Amino acid sequence: MLGGGLVCPVLTVLPAQAQPPVAEPETAGTVKTPSAPEHSRNRGNGPAHQAAQARFQSIEQLTVTGSYLQGGRKTSPNPVQTITGKEIQRSAVTSLGDYLQRMPSIGSSGSPNSLTNGGKGASCTDLRNLGQGRVLVLIDGHRATLNAGSECVDLNTIPLQQIEKVEILKDGGSGLYGADAVAGVINIHLRHDLTGSNITMRGSIAQAGDARGGEVSAYHGMNFDEGRGNVTLAGSYSTTGPIYNRDRSWSALPQNDNPATGSPSYGSSIIPSGVLINPQTGQKMVPDGQGGFRRFTRDDLYNFARYSTIMNRHDDGTASLDAHERFSRFVTLYGTMRYSHTLVERTQSPAPVQGSVPPSTLPSSWLLPAASPYNPWERDASIIKRMEDVGPRRNHINTDTWTFLPGLKGQLGAGWDYDLSYTYGRSHLSSHTQDMINYRNLLETTGTRQLDVMDSRSPVVYDPGICQAAQGCVLQNPFAPYSQQAKDHVRFTQKDRATYQLRDTMLRLRNPHLFALPWMYGGPVGVAAGMEHRGEQLSYHPDALVAQGASTGAAGAYTGGGFTVSEGYGEIQLPLLRRAPLARDLTVDLQGRVSSYSHYGTPLNWKTGLHWAPVQDVAFRGTLGTSFRQPGLYDVYGGQTLSYASASDPCAHVGSYGSRAGAVQARCQKEGINPASFTSSLVGQLPTLSGGNPRLGPEYGRTATVGMDITPRSLRALRLSVDYWHYSLRDMISTLSTQTLLDGCYTGSEPDFCGAILPRSSSGQITAIKALPQNVGALKTDGLDFSLHYSLPLGDRDQLSLHENTQYLLNYRQKLTRNGSWQDYTGRLLYLNGSGRPREQHYISTTWRHDHVSLIWMTRLISGMRMNDGHRDLDPATSGRTHVGGTILHDVTVSGTWHQFQLMGGISNLFNRRPPFVPDGAFNTAFSQYSGYIAGRSFFLQMGADF
Repeated sequence: MLGGGLVCPVLTVLPAQAQPPVAEPETAGTVKTPSAPEHSRNRGNGPAHQAAQARFQSIEQLTVTGSYLQGGRKTSPNPVQTITGKEIQRSAVTSLGDYLQRMPSIGSSGSPNSLTNGGKGASCTDLRNLGQGRVLVLIDGHRATLNAGSECVDLNTIPLQQIEKVEILKDGGSGLYGADAVAGVINIHLRHDLTGSNITMRGSIAQAGDARGGEVSAYHGMNFDEGRGNVTLAGSYSTTGPIYNRDRSWSALPQNDNPATGSPSYGSSIIPSGVLINPQTGQKMVPDGQGGFRRFTRDDLYNFARYSTIMNRHDDGTASLDAHERFSRFVTLYGTMRYSHTLVERTQSPAPVQGSVPPSTLPSSWLLPAASPYNPWERDASIIKRMEDVGPRRNHINTDTWTFLPGLKGQLGAGWDYDLSYTYGRSHLSSHTQDMINYRNLLETTGTRQLDVMDSRSPVVYDPGICQAAQGCVLQNPFAPYSQQAKDHVRFTQKDRATYQLRDTMLRLRNPHLFALPWMYGGPVGVAAGMEHRGEQLSYHPDALVAQGASTGAAGAYTGGGFTVSEGYGEIQLPLLRRAPLARDLTVDLQGRVSSYSHYGTPLNWKTGLHWAPVQDVAFRGTLGTSFRQPGLYDVYGGQTLSYASASDPCAHVGSYGSRAGAVQARCQKEGINPASFTSSLVGQLPTLSGGNPRLGPEYGRTATVGMDITPRSLRALRLSVDYWHYSLRDMISTLSTQTLLDGCYTGSEPDFCGAILPRSSSGQITAIKALPQNVGALKTDGLDFSLHYSLPLGDRDQLSLHENTQYLLNYRQKLTRNGSWQDYTGRLLYLNGSGRPREQHYISTTWRHDHVSLIWMTRLISGMRMNDGHRDLDPATSGRTHVGGTILHDVTVSGTWHQFQLMGGISNLFNRRPPFVPDGAFNTAFSQYSGYIAGRSFFLQMGADF
């Protein structure tokens, strides 16, 4: 489009002999090509505007994501799903990520925007459960700026009102788009080239009275220079309130284990009163309220969910400027600027303290020396405590993202056209976390001094003089309420920051009709080629206390780096037969891309596609291609952070390993642990370090699809498509779960995993597990997609439409190490990280339309799954819950128009269904898999007006 040379995934200037296409209606889940913008909604009917419209129609082409050449649904071998902006707005969701999560092909391995423990507040998506780093997200056909805290384009920063449509290429696209498009491409088209003005307001609230949301968005567009140019301004502001665990009965008290017999336990063993480990017996002791100690019992467990948010508060503001002017058929100048500001606020339970975080040299266990007046024994004793006196941790994340994209396009002559563009993007993240604990100062308040300050396992002595010498310090009994002076001395606000930058120069050349094949029924050969030079950089600056190893919540140093890549790519489209007997269309599409990386060599990726339509009603298509993925910036240079992942110390639960219990016991004894008397100081959650791994290598893969489209002429309102898809990866870059690493090490099935478990503390407790990205082995997955669209007229004023999308997973297997055995995750719920691989997923949308009023009923179905901890299926002999049942989620929306006004309202989670119970130790559900159930029944109302 003229205003959208910067927004199309391909060039938009047709040679003179090309014919304008006939637009087809857009429907979710239909394999189709993008239609032209809905100019009926662009206001302005003067002669200049009409002339501009005519010129636009004369050069508009039919394109499809997955190709840089002209082609439509009836000639493309690529499976592409198109979703309109109106369909997204009618769904009652508050972000694009939440809507995409409903699509069967979208996996649950991305990061939801509400992730509290360890997340950065960004909304990330993935395809086929291959991970958010393997899907390329484009905005208007160009690479977008990644969020500085996450390896993704933050979908929270894309206003719903500005989305025209979203195209999902459900097939590998590395041969054309580059290394990130392993699983596919999501191309988000924003609204451009507008005339007139619009303002839209939206409000939402959950039935429980929380998750209150509001949004205001507006645009103003105008033509100039007799319709040869256009300027469009757009902006939005939205806010969504938090949801606290305590305000949902199913999440108010987290269950931290899953016993086969007896009652489960609830809450955390790190409690505000403090727990002292008896150095003589190893038993956990707690203050008895009378100056002494008693044994720790289940009744002492602490409900950390009382302070925690299960969904974060989000404030998002955006602004954009889009402009273009056509000087001649040879030159069109265009450009866009986008800015977004995101504020995320979340609350977590008060900071837990058990010792230092590696690689800190401070004591690995918080020890009370034998001579301490607070220690009833004459031997050093370790202490764990939740610092409730200091208060809950409050995290504020501010992210500012800028994108500037100027470009030039036009015709070169002889049927060639070009598109030259440059993209500069920058994202800056600033994170402030209040009421973190300064471990060095905490040791001072108890008079604990290391004899060797360079050794975390060094002996300690009681020396009150270190507190007297420290400014602001006061000696404090850790088992008594903290004085204000002691609180102020041990607390601090952790301030971290990260910056991401993108520079991308791109030149595209294209001739869709280079020459005609020299035989009967041969079609015009199309050729596209291009060059791209891209550089990306990431830097992470931790708080000074974190860098010194003085924080109990994280440890790490500055990390930073980047890469550059120069690439050349080409595509040739060979229409072997057109309108021939038994070959209405027979087209071969060949794509290739060679990349020269600054760190990872010069790989070549290719893809070939075939489209064969023997008759007008039926078409067959297939693709085969390769993929190469260099380690992402966040995989290599991501800052190290500490979170508490759902996991249990194997030495405290040897009996739960069944036939492998002997191997677990032997490993524990080798580490000096007696499982018969050992008690873990942590229940249900273990400290886990995440971040970058500079030793990563690239991964390699192959993709294949075979599909069929049915569009019967006798039922023009019916469209069917069926696709088989297959992915295989080797040297796969992945991060294994904490429990998977522990189980693999302690059972002996994956001895290499033992290197990820840091040395235990002097009291035998796990200090941390390093869950870093690594080249873990291989993955194979395949399945079937089915989509249906049917419209049935019910008279002159009424119409009934049905859209159905289904994914059936045939196989999902993964090797955790290069030489390891295959793990079968098909139909499994990896319950500790909240991600599932269900056999079946369905999304059904039914619309009844009467004149200008529509009623839409949306249903999502997910089949039941067997629970798996990442290494094994849960066994009824050792686990109380081993399966989750199937789920059904219903939404309903009513919309209508009157003159220039639009009104819409709806209900999500109509029947107020709860998410399935999952003993994950944090939320009592699989958060990523069932995020649509979290808020419960919710309502929204939206009003808009054109001017």
